Amino acid sequence: MFNFLRPSGAKGGHVEKIDPKSAVAKAEAGELVVIDVREGMEVKSSGKAKGALHIPLATLKMKCDPSSPEKLPELDLSKPVALYCASGARSAGAAQMLAQMGYETVYNIGGLYDWHAAGGEVVR
Repeated sequence: MFNFLRPSGAKGGHVEKIDPKSAVAKAEAGELVVIDVREGMEVKSSGKAKGALHIPLATLKMKCDPSSPEKLPELDLSKPVALYCASGARSAGAAQMLAQMGYETVYNIGGLYDWHAAGGEVVR
């Protein structure tokens, strides 16, 4: 389980590992935003979780930081977000970044395989 304490002075929450089945259910109910942090070629070759935002790790700060003029409108600091990558390592780091940006509830799903194995739909 990933539990990162936020640095003193940080305004965000902390990162938790979420059970993939729970992530699928919450996403289907509209209770959280799912983010795929893999590179474009990875998404092209394997697809992505249905409804997930594709925000490659390299563009995460620009697309997710509340102070960025390019922040995606689908993201809100108070709405839970859940991230995944291929194995769960990049998404753990990305989730920690979002928590430090001020996102209140941040989850790491793990990898796309975990999402799919839990019954989550993958679209190409």
